[in-house]
Amino acid sequence: MYPNLYYVLNDWFGWQINALKVFYTFGVFVAVAFITAAWVLTREFKRKEKEGLLRYREETIITGKPATAWELAINGLIGFVFGYKLVGAFLASKSSEIDLRAYIFSMEGSVFGGLLIGALLVYLKYREKNKQKLPKPEKRTIRIWPHDRVGDMVVLALVFGLIGAKVFDNLENWDRFIEAPLKNLFSPSGLTFYGGLICAGAAIIWYAKKKGIRVMHLLDAFGPTMMIAYAVGRIGCQVAGDGDWGIYNSAYITDDSGKVVLAQGNDFRDNLEKHETYFLKGAAPTATGGNVVVTDRISATLDDVPHKSFKAPKFLPVWMVAYNYPHNVNEDGVLLPECEGEFCRVLPSPVFPTPFYEIVACLFLFLVLWALRRKIKIPGVLFSIYLIFTGVERFLVETIRVNTKYSFWGLEPTQAELISFILVLAGIIGIIFFRSQHKKEIVW
Repeated sequence: MYPNLYYVLNDWFGWQINALKVFYTFGVFVAVAFITAAWVLTREFKRKEKEGLLRYREETIITGKPATAWELAINGLIGFVFGYKLVGAFLASKSSEIDLRAYIFSMEGSVFGGLLIGALLVYLKYREKNKQKLPKPEKRTIRIWPHDRVGDMVVLALVFGLIGAKVFDNLENWDRFIEAPLKNLFSPSGLTFYGGLICAGAAIIWYAKKKGIRVMHLLDAFGPTMMIAYAVGRIGCQVAGDGDWGIYNSAYITDDSGKVVLAQGNDFRDNLEKHETYFLKGAAPTATGGNVVVTDRISATLDDVPHKSFKAPKFLPVWMVAYNYPHNVNEDGVLLPECEGEFCRVLPSPVFPTPFYEIVACLFLFLVLWALRRKIKIPGVLFSIYLIFTGVERFLVETIRVNTKYSFWGLEPTQAELISFILVLAGIIGIIFFRSQHKKEIVW
């Protein structure tokens, strides 16, 4: 596992650059996912624009004005915040004992770094506006195409996606939230995909309607875009080991060296008993003695520990069906031998690597949607197919993932299973509805 870029370069090249510890692997892949989404969405918008499905909007702007005090203040504030935290984090990273995740979300930082970056952004904004300044500002009418607005959409998706993911995660883990509301709201961990999807989607639809972009064509373009973005984001989950893994694979165990080995006889049960404190109380020994809570995935008894037995076929590597996430970013598990410092834990029993399954599934589904996008002519149908694909994919993976369950009418579904069912149902209804509307020649 590579919790941050420090571990990547240290493992690959032997470099030990402490400053890179501030760049967490999951965050890097989230950034890559947004960049990928922006590229795919821009390309699809341009295709629809050429086919006349999306139109430009004329807007009047004033050119030649110098930078306003408000623009300079905003740039200065943004620069100060980034400089305060990032420069401070680089300086703090010289200490191997500091928790950089906690540092980023604390009030600590570098005032000098904030002032430096803030002043730099103010200067750059002033210089940019000064180059465009005219003796007399002019009013101009320009055409703005939907693909020109992708940057705004990405920012909306980022902001509202994070808010939604955080809110839904706390709703899913209500007991944990009640114990420490502020801590859980501002914690760097704990995000729910569907929460982000719903809130980001609502914000982007509002923005599109405000800017005169036809919503159904927007959604059709977003179908393959969100599928590939989700696949890339899941790479971050798998590489960092963020805790979003499946149930235990009882065909294997983790041995004393931290390696995954095939279980023999009662090995799985013996391993449960050996690490009983971990499985029943979520606690594991520390390097200095005593126990510390490392996970919230606990069971009432050892018989209740969720698991399935599946031995890897000869043509597959074992890690594809049983992986113990050594050095995971959550620091979940028991201590690895001969490991010092942060991220020195490994799961005492390997699990099904569900993020990897979602990477493969979503990449395949993206290719299917990308191939269908030119063939499907009815607006809204491609997005409806996306809803079905993402709902079925997530529902299936939930069968081997550990998540909070709800109980009603004799059923115990997880939040993701409930939303998956709704998405599939919405997709089926959408296909029927949009096909019927198309026959009536109603344009959306």
